[in-house]
Amino acid sequence: MSLLEVAGLTVRSGDRVLLDGLDFAVGAGERVGLVGGSGSGKSLTALALLGLLPAGMTVEGGVRLAGVDLLGRSDRELSAVRGSRIAMVFQEPRTALDPLMRVGRQIAWPLRAHRGMSRKAASAGAVELAAKVGLPDPERVVRAFPHQLSGGQRQRVGLAIALACRPALLVADEPTTALDTTVQAGVLRLLAGLVAEEGMALLFITHDLAVLAHMVRRVLVLGGGRLLEGGALADVLRAPAHPVTRELLALARAGAFRRREVAP
Repeated sequence: MSLLEVAGLTVRSGDRVLLDGLDFAVGAGERVGLVGGSGSGKSLTALALLGLLPAGMTVEGGVRLAGVDLLGRSDRELSAVRGSRIAMVFQEPRTALDPLMRVGRQIAWPLRAHRGMSRKAASAGAVELAAKVGLPDPERVVRAFPHQLSGGQRQRVGLAIALACRPALLVADEPTTALDTTVQAGVLRLLAGLVAEEGMALLFITHDLAVLAHMVRRVLVLGGGRLLEGGALADVLRAPAHPVTRELLALARAGAFRRREVAP
């Protein structure tokens, strides 16, 4: 049985079909990429999996995590699953964090909510997690507010929150798009290393096929709210079958060339 099973996932906003019958699965410990251009439905898929769709949208189909159907569950029921069994790293670290709360409390919250730790134990756990994700001087960082950290540091805080309870599945939605190229590389290396170390499954969402090269073994291509093709990453890169995939591959190659051109 797959860890995550998605069957006929359809999202509508009024009469508009935004996601049209998605079918895919992610095995335990497997790393899968979901790639597509702007407006393809990538982020919407992530939000649907975690029950975080905006008001006014309707969802149909099935989303099962370790055999438990997540669709149709109340927000209270889903809150017990989010963070403990499935967690998400968001695209924009500035908006993903509470600007009025010190980052240590935000890292400690899932430890208290899902693992029942005392305030003291959770605070110590927050410092350990801050160190684990490579934040400098973690004892100082946990006392800071988000605006006092750089973009790369904020994204590492988001990663620490997501990893706090060692979820079975981590959903990473364009986690480095808001960062500059040098910081992106460090965050990607960190993410890949932690996922491997924890043995968790990863659904990595991006518009850039080049980013997937060091992150996943299998890729799914999304366009217009539909899955267009999928398979082993090496096979898709070698012989893309769909025009959208070929376009994404051309963009990835052009981007890699530009990055080499400006490298010191």
